Amino acid sequence: MRRLCVGLLYTALVAGCAAMSVSSHIERDVNFTDYVTYDWGPPDGLPVGDPRLDNNEFFRDYVMGAIEKELAAKGIRQAVGGEPDLMVHYHANVSQKVDVYEADRPYGYCYENCDARVVEFEQGTLVVDIVDRRTNKVVWRGWAQDTMTGVIDNQGRLEKQVDEGVTKMMRLLPQGGATFR
Repeated sequence: MRRLCVGLLYTALVAGCAAMSVSSHIERDVNFTDYVTYDWGPPDGLPVGDPRLDNNEFFRDYVMGAIEKELAAKGIRQAVGGEPDLMVHYHANVSQKVDVYEADRPYGYCYENCDARVVEFEQGTLVVDIVDRRTNKVVWRGWAQDTMTGVIDNQGRLEKQVDEGVTKMMRLLPQGGATFR
């Protein structure tokens, strides 16, 4: 029983303590101060991969709202009329992952009786693409990835995770031109 409790605690700690991974890619020689407006591209036709989010309008609206807030803070506003400078598109995915923790054994240390630990968890990925409407090229792509175990069914935790991922990702987006004109 003790071993089971320690194993469950270890699994929870590993799944809960994994840091959110965030990064981005920016196209070379792109001057973001040239971009002032954006609009949303067509919605993603791919399923999220989890039925709890695939048809969840709140999730879709919350993600879009978080992105819109961060774009506004970067000086890129939503187009009201005319052609926007940028098109924005996002894709979310949740997948089941299995990880085996045995990496410490070659270094001479391990947990309990050195048995390998198998941890199953849900991993979520959010990708945001920003496309130059004139050239149809992705000029910036950001992504955030984190454990989603226990998050999808908890609205407050889901909101917090979306906010954190979008905020960290968009810190990597250069400033747009609306604040300079």
